[in-house]
Amino acid sequence: MSPDDVTRLQIGNDVQIAGARQAVREAAVAAGFSLVEQTKIVTAASELARNTLVHGGGGHMELQAVTVAGRKGLRLTFADDGPGIRDVDSALSDGYTTGNGLGLGLGGARRLVQEFTIDSTPGGGTTVTAVSWARSGQRVPR
Repeated sequence: MSPDDVTRLQIGNDVQIAGARQAVREAAVAAGFSLVEQTKIVTAASELARNTLVHGGGGHMELQAVTVAGRKGLRLTFADDGPGIRDVDSALSDGYTTGNGLGLGLGGARRLVQEFTIDSTPGGGTTVTAVSWARSGQRVPR
């Protein structure tokens, strides 16, 4: 995967979630992520893909390799046309759940990456973007 190439994968069932995880793992290896960094971004991708399916009714993931000042990273964007999130701050709080989970999903995913944004409108869907950098530890300017 070269920079500027965007891979778009549908997320509409469990098999497609597994495919999204595998694509992220392969891209992380290609970008030079350590095993720990690979595990973190794949875990975040898995949670965000699951949320896209369960809470958003399905959608898609866009996977893009990015390079800034010689550093390689991955940008993951998950989008759905579901009901949206009424209170994003609450949704990011540990323990908040609208289902039967532990309420660690969005907040946990946010902690696993270096950059994380949510754009959501009640009734208008949700887009979550997560960026992680190989050999992380400091934020990379945009």
